[in-house]
Amino acid sequence: MLTFVKWNMALDFSGQNLRGRNFKGRQDLAGANFSYADIRGANFTNANLTGANFSHAKAGLQRRWAIFLVLVSWLLSGLSGILWLYNGSFVPQIFDFSLKNQINNWIFLIVLISFFFLTIRQGVAAGLGAGAFVVSCYAAVGIAFAVAQPIVGGRVIAVALTPALYGAFVVAFTLAFAVAFAVAFAVAFAVAGAFTAAIAFTAAIAATVAIAVAVAARPFTVAVAVAFAGGFAVAVAGTLLSIYISWRAMKGDQKHSLIRNIAIAFAAIGGTSFRGADLTNADFTQATLKSTDFRNTILVCSHWHQAKMLDRVRPGSTYLQNSQVRQLLVTGQGQDKNFDREDLRGINLQKANLADASFISADLSEANLQDADLSRAKLKQTQLDATDLTGATLTGAYIEDWGITNTTKLHGVRCEYVFIRLPTKEDPDPLRKPDNKQEVFANGDFADFIQPIFDTLDLYHNQGVDPRAVAIAFKNLAENHPEAELEIVAMEKRGDDKILLRAKTAAGSDKSQLSAEYFDDYNQLKALSQSQQLLLVEKDKRIISLENMVDTALQQPKFYTQGNTNMSDISGINIQGSSNVSGIAGNSSIANLGTISGNVSIALSQLPDATDAEKPGIKELLSQLQDAIIQSTYLPEEEKAEALEQVKALAEAGKNPQESTKQKTAKTAITMLKGIFTGLPAVASLVEAGNKLLPAIAKLFGLG
Repeated sequence: MLTFVKWNMALDFSGQNLRGRNFKGRQDLAGANFSYADIRGANFTNANLTGANFSHAKAGLQRRWAIFLVLVSWLLSGLSGILWLYNGSFVPQIFDFSLKNQINNWIFLIVLISFFFLTIRQGVAAGLGAGAFVVSCYAAVGIAFAVAQPIVGGRVIAVALTPALYGAFVVAFTLAFAVAFAVAFAVAFAVAGAFTAAIAFTAAIAATVAIAVAVAARPFTVAVAVAFAGGFAVAVAGTLLSIYISWRAMKGDQKHSLIRNIAIAFAAIGGTSFRGADLTNADFTQATLKSTDFRNTILVCSHWHQAKMLDRVRPGSTYLQNSQVRQLLVTGQGQDKNFDREDLRGINLQKANLADASFISADLSEANLQDADLSRAKLKQTQLDATDLTGATLTGAYIEDWGITNTTKLHGVRCEYVFIRLPTKEDPDPLRKPDNKQEVFANGDFADFIQPIFDTLDLYHNQGVDPRAVAIAFKNLAENHPEAELEIVAMEKRGDDKILLRAKTAAGSDKSQLSAEYFDDYNQLKALSQSQQLLLVEKDKRIISLENMVDTALQQPKFYTQGNTNMSDISGINIQGSSNVSGIAGNSSIANLGTISGNVSIALSQLPDATDAEKPGIKELLSQLQDAIIQSTYLPEEEKAEALEQVKALAEAGKNPQESTKQKTAKTAITMLKGIFTGLPAVASLVEAGNKLLPAIAKLFGLG
C-alpha cells in the first residue's frame, strides 16, 4: 500500500560525496534526502530507507574498484586469447600420421564447431551441455582403454593419461575458457561499456598475435605455417564468439542469461549495496544505478522514472529481474505488453500507460496504479489486494475472476464499461457491463457495481464435481476456521461439469491456506464411496442443503438465485445469499414452492405416458412422488423445494433414461432424495412413498 513519509530534514545528504560511506543497519534514515549525492560504493545493507530521496544520485562502483575490475577483465581476455591460440594448434594435427592423434583432433574439431553452432543458436547452456556430454564420453573411453591394458608381471600397467583422457581434458579446458572469456568481456561491458570491451578484445588479439609471431619465428616449414594459420583462425573465431556471447548477454538475450548474471554479480562487487534494505516509497528518479545490489530489498512503491542503467543492477528475486518490467518502470510505457503471471507485488506504476496490456494471473497486490491507463487491459485472475487504483482508467478492461478485496482502492476510477470474460473470435465483447451497449457507467457507478464481492475465497472445481464432497468439505472448513466467518455468496457454473464456489471471508483471512485445506479435504472425500460419504452426512441438514444447491447448480442451464438479491446472468449459474447460517449459506427460501412445482409439472408433461396401465412408467412414478412431497406435513417447505428440484432433475433425465450421463444424474438425484427423507419420522407417508417409488424409479433407469 502506498505510504507517504515526511522528509527527515535532519538527515539531508543532498549533493554530498558519500563514496564508500557505511550506513549498514541504520534505522534512522527514513525520509532522508540523498538527492544528487555521490553514493558509489556506499553500504546501505539492512537500513531503513522508507521514503528516502535518491533522485539524481550516482550509485555504483568507486573509481578504484572500477579500474581493478577493468584490469582483471583485460588480463582474462589476453589470457583467453592465448589459450584459444593454443587450442587452435590442435586443428592442424588432423593431418598427423598417428591414427590416435588424428581421431582425437578430428573429434576435438567437431566438438569445437558444435559448441560454436549450439552456443549461437541456443545459448551457452546448450553449448556447455553438449560439450559436457562429449567430455564424459571421452573420459569413459579413456578409462576403459586404461583398464584394458595387458597385465605384465602380475601388475596392471596403469596408463596415467591416455589419448582419450587427454582429449577430454582439452575439450573441457576449451569450453571452460570460452565461458570465462565471455564473462570477461561481459564484465568489461558492465563496468565501463563498449570502449573497455573493445580494448579487452584488442588485448586478446594482441596476445594471440604475439604468441603466433613467436611460433612463426621458428624455421619456416609447411607444418609451422599450417599450425600458425589454424591456430590463429581458431583463436580469432573463439575470441569473436566470446565477444558475441557477452554482447548478446548484456543486451538481455535470455539464451545467454547465465553469462549476464555472472557478469552483473561480478561487476557489483564493491558497488553500492541496498541488500536487505527497506526502500518502500523511495525515489530513484533519474538516479544512476549501475553495479548496485538490490538483493532481498523491499521495493514497495519505489519510484524509478527515468532511472539510468537500471539494467546493470543486481536484482536478486525482486521485480527488477525482468527486463520488460525495468523498461516499464523507467519509461512508464507498457502499452500492449505482456506481463502474464509476473510477480509485480508493490510495484509503482503511477500514471503509467498500460492500455491493452495483459496481466493474466499476475500479482499486483500493494501496487500503486494511481491514474494509470488500464483501458482494455486483461486483468483475468490478477491479484489486486491492497492495490491503489485511485483515478485509474479501466474502460474496456477484462476483469474475469480478478482478485480485488475490501482493501483495494477504487476511488475515482474512470470506467465507462468492462467485460466479465476475455474476448474470443466468436464473442469479441463478452458479457459487457452495463449490458446495454448504448449505456455507460456514470461517475462513481463502477465502484458501486463491483462492491458486492470483494474479499472472497474462490474455490474452483474443474474435474467432475462431487456435490456431497463439496458440502462436507466446506462445512468442515467453516467449523475448523470460525474466525474466517465463511459465507457462500455465489456459485457459478463453468462448462458442463465445472463450478466456482465463492465464499466471503473475514478481513485478514489467509485465503491461500483456506483453499489448500479445503481441497485436501475435498479430494479425500471425493475418493470415498457413496455409502462412506452418507455415514459422514447422517442427518446434517446443512450439508444436505448445500449439496442440493451444488447439484442443482450443475444441472441448470442458466442461473439460480438464493436470497433477496437479484443477480444478472453474467456467467451461467449464480447462487447468492444475504445471511449466514452456521457459517455455511443463506437461510432464505430457495424459491416459490408453487413455481418450482409448476416447473416439475412442465418437465413431467414432456415425458411419454406408460404403454401399459398396469405398469407405471417414469412419468407416472415421478408424478406420484411429486404429490407425496407436496402433501407431506412433516417436510419443511424449504426441503420440499429441494426435493422437488430433484424430482425435476429425474424428469429431465427421464427423456433418455438409458444414456450414461442421465443415469448418473438420476443416481445423484435419488441419493439426494433419500438424504432428505432420512430425517422424517418412520410413520410419515412420504417415507413410505419414498421406499416404494424410489427403487422402482431406479430400476427404470437401469440402476436397480
